[in-house]
Amino acid sequence: MSGPIVHLAGVSKRYGSISALDSADLLIERGELLAVVGPSGSGKSTLLNIIGTLARPTAGSLEIDGYDVAGLSDRELSALRARTIGFVFQQFHLAPGVPALDIVADGLLYGGKQRGYRRREAERALRRVGLGHRLQHLPHQLSGGEQQRVAVARAVLGDPPLLMADEPTGNLDSVSGAAVMDLLRELHGGGTTVVIITHDRDIASVLPREVRLKDGKIAEEVRR
Repeated sequence: MSGPIVHLAGVSKRYGSISALDSADLLIERGELLAVVGPSGSGKSTLLNIIGTLARPTAGSLEIDGYDVAGLSDRELSALRARTIGFVFQQFHLAPGVPALDIVADGLLYGGKQRGYRRREAERALRRVGLGHRLQHLPHQLSGGEQQRVAVARAVLGDPPLLMADEPTGNLDSVSGAAVMDLLRELHGGGTTVVIITHDRDIASVLPREVRLKDGKIAEEVRR
């Protein structure tokens, strides 16, 4: 499909009297790697939720992968999200006592696929992120960086064209964090659009594009 993968035009989000996002215009082309940066309360999480179709705008228009979100039912929106967007969060959200292979395979549980297919795809995803030797390891047997890699493998299962990473290095030491950033760059190099939500200006400053938020507004954009 041609055209941008994300297009926000005048998007606002209000929670009662609180304006969490104010008249945001943002175009993300397919295959981009960019950071959305700003301090706590700047609107980063709201923008993540809007782009990730986890929340609907109060005003303005939003297109994801060519689809006008306003015209989709909740069921259609869930289907669009499932095939288009992968999520990686600061908290790894790995089920304790479950091997990495099954944690990732469960990402396809609601797609009606057979267990054998799910596990094959999960193994492929884990090998893609360099964890082919950790398939049967439990979360507590993995380092923080390895746990985040399991979360990334789960997010890229099914090859979604858009990956949303929310503070993906926030719970990691500097070495593990750098390894995860290298992995995200590798995924971008393979054609995935990667959006990294962060408060870390050091991370944002080395990416090709930086979208800076302040008080719910897009205050500035920098391209390198």
